[in-house]
Amino acid sequence: MPVLLGFILGVAVTIFGVYEYDSTTGRAGNGLQASAADGKAPMVNWDVVNEDWRNFQASVRSTTDSIERKLKQHTG
Repeated sequence: MPVLLGFILGVAVTIFGVYEYDSTTGRAGNGLQASAADGKAPMVNWDVVNEDWRNFQASVRSTTDSIERKLKQHTG
């Protein structure tokens, strides 16, 4: 029973988080022009989520590569 409750709570928190993110960035379908959010669709569009996730991964990889290069320079 606690696992089921945790699963339901997790889904609810995820949906709320995405809604909140969309609302604060102007991506929600709130009648604004697409240019208000730099032409980006709401996160509930799975193509948008996939693109944002891939951009996040690329950013993390770039940052870690940069940190590794700096560490190698300092250690010789």
